[in-house]
Amino acid sequence: MSKRHPYTGMPDYQFWRKETAIQYPDRFDPVTDHSFTISQNDSIVTAGSCFAQHVARYLLNSGFNLLLTEKAHDIIPNDIARHYNYGVFSARYGNIYTALQLKQLIQRAFGEFIPIEKCWAYSHDSFVDPFRPQIHPGGFISEIELLTDLSVHLSAVKKAFESMDIFVFTLGLTEAWLDQRDGAVFPLAPGVAGGLWDEKKYKFTNFDLEQTVSDLQWSIDYLREINPNVRILLTVSPVPLNATAVNRHVFVSTTYSKSVLRVAAETICRKFPMCDYFPSYEVITSPFVRGHYYASDCREVIEDGVRHVMHLFLKHYGGLQFNQAVTNESPVVNYSDDHLERMEEMIKILCDEESIGSQ
Repeated sequence: MSKRHPYTGMPDYQFWRKETAIQYPDRFDPVTDHSFTISQNDSIVTAGSCFAQHVARYLLNSGFNLLLTEKAHDIIPNDIARHYNYGVFSARYGNIYTALQLKQLIQRAFGEFIPIEKCWAYSHDSFVDPFRPQIHPGGFISEIELLTDLSVHLSAVKKAFESMDIFVFTLGLTEAWLDQRDGAVFPLAPGVAGGLWDEKKYKFTNFDLEQTVSDLQWSIDYLREINPNVRILLTVSPVPLNATAVNRHVFVSTTYSKSVLRVAAETICRKFPMCDYFPSYEVITSPFVRGHYYASDCREVIEDGVRHVMHLFLKHYGGLQFNQAVTNESPVVNYSDDHLERMEEMIKILCDEESIGSQ
């Protein structure tokens, strides 16, 4: 018997009006398929924008094997190690906002790219790494100390990429600042957290879809060459831009940036087997949750939102189940500035982009 129309018999999740989250936002689950799972024995590397740190935190706290190849010395107390961003990332690469930044990190770790820029002055007696300017609070005491640390760091990055079973990468931005001499890309504009702005040396760029897909494809091709069995999860950060260098409203630039990244992730996942897209962006920004997952600044994602995303992540990829309290309605909660400060203190997220607004 033929169908009345092409939509006959399709599952409920393909119809807007059949979405349970319209009434029960905490039931919202847009994950309908996945091509692999993650076991607690798998070595997992996480990288990307600020939101990627939430992924690492939940994986670690849920008993999964977050691969750490760059650790503080055993004699250093945990709170001090954490202050210097050990254990925040698999290696101390800081935030990786753009696809080109990931590509160049891989190239540097495997000796295929050596940027001209080596060191930025931070104060009269300290220096920062241009490619991870806030990874070492207060800066390094000398260029030699910085370059020694960098050598250790890149070795740790190389080891992480060679050893990982799972790579989770969160795309964050399309806007970036480049060195005009060799095309090196920075996570922050020179002058924001070290260095000096020089329009003859540096330039702004806003990556388009073609560039983003090309850089992502290069990275995955390379990672698969050195680590053929790695499984890859791409996601897009739901955190809006803190500032835009384009002469238009920051929200318009945010929409452009997230649209490019979302389509780029979709394009890549269609090309590569064992490469999935996880909809953390969709969970946080969905009209089903009615904006409840953003703090009072309309930018920071509160812990309830992170928990929703990560419970879905661990449910579908890690096989874990969580009890969710379902109510007939989800009241609007107005989060105060005090709440936001407590949340930031609790999570301690390193976010380079926040420095732009403090200048």
